[in-house]
Amino acid sequence: MSGNEEGNPVVVTGDMKVLDRRALNRSLLARQLLLERSAMPAARAVAHLVGMQAQAPNPPYIGLWTRLTGFRVEDLASLVRNREVVRLVLMRGTIHLVTAEDCVALRSVLRDALRQGLKGTFGRKLEGLDLEKVAELGRELVEREPLTLGGLGTLLAERWPDRDPFALANAVRNLVPLVQVPPRGLWGESGQAVHTSAEAWLGRTAAGPAAPEPMAAELMVERYLAAFGPATVKDMQVWSGMTRLAGVVNRLRPRLAVFRDENGRELLDLPDAPRPAGDTPAAVRFLPEFDNILLSHADRARILTEEHRKAVFTRNGLIRSTFLVDGFVAGLWRVEQTRGVAVLVLEPFGALGAGDRAALAEEGGRLLAFAADSAASHEVRFV
Repeated sequence: MSGNEEGNPVVVTGDMKVLDRRALNRSLLARQLLLERSAMPAARAVAHLVGMQAQAPNPPYIGLWTRLTGFRVEDLASLVRNREVVRLVLMRGTIHLVTAEDCVALRSVLRDALRQGLKGTFGRKLEGLDLEKVAELGRELVEREPLTLGGLGTLLAERWPDRDPFALANAVRNLVPLVQVPPRGLWGESGQAVHTSAEAWLGRTAAGPAAPEPMAAELMVERYLAAFGPATVKDMQVWSGMTRLAGVVNRLRPRLAVFRDENGRELLDLPDAPRPAGDTPAAVRFLPEFDNILLSHADRARILTEEHRKAVFTRNGLIRSTFLVDGFVAGLWRVEQTRGVAVLVLEPFGALGAGDRAALAEEGGRLLAFAADSAASHEVRFV
């Protein structure tokens, strides 16, 4: 073993620096605020993480609770109500919670990827349509009154009656930044999502304040590395849903650090980013459904084995809630509530030592105090 200029351990083979699986794990945990909880405000944490995947309203709250000291539901709920964070389609064509500043900026750099994704999913159903006219009418409709996707599709079908309403609505969602308005995005709230345009919701129409400058792809890559690196070009593409990022990376290369993983793949990183030693202690952590830490690399071995991935990633596209032991996914969790009793059910993938079980029970008690605070009693159960 040797160290690089920052004192971080790497394996040196000739002139090649190799980061092993544990070193990559600890780097990822540190940048994801999971090695130590951070005192940064919720909005800053959302920005640092380059958004949080948010198909359902509650997971980002759990995701911030597990990363931040003293986090409360209201810390994020107030940001949603005050329009400081929004939920919309971004990376990989999935719903993310991002800051208002990142909302339009990220959509600008992801525009072509989202358009391409639309063609891949609804190409035949939209063939021959003037998509710009669909987007224009869709924007007009949601800015007149926030709509569900179903409602938007129904209105669009009045103009194009021979077309699939769902495909029409998704064309608008991929071509126009549609944000989901409260109460969607608030803790414990249910019901269908209703949408308006990001520009209208954030007051950045032609008559309002100027919209942020479009984000350069190079800046997006740098921010990805700050939250998920070190990483391969393929990792960056998997996270973003974009292709052909090699050219972007090559323009950045003079100011990036270069490593290799144990399989010889090139890893790129920000020179001053944290790369803790692989034996750095890592406390147990609970991750919510759809946490981006499990979705943002082509090779997830730095945190999740292929065997365990099959238990976490369901056939219908759900990503189940997990817990980490020694920095790696070690099982699943869920909360069951009946008659005022909230039970945290833990399903380990293998045998756990007494110390790990005790740590999970203690941290699980804190999770229940946060996620099921109205329950009369709490219980942690291993199955």
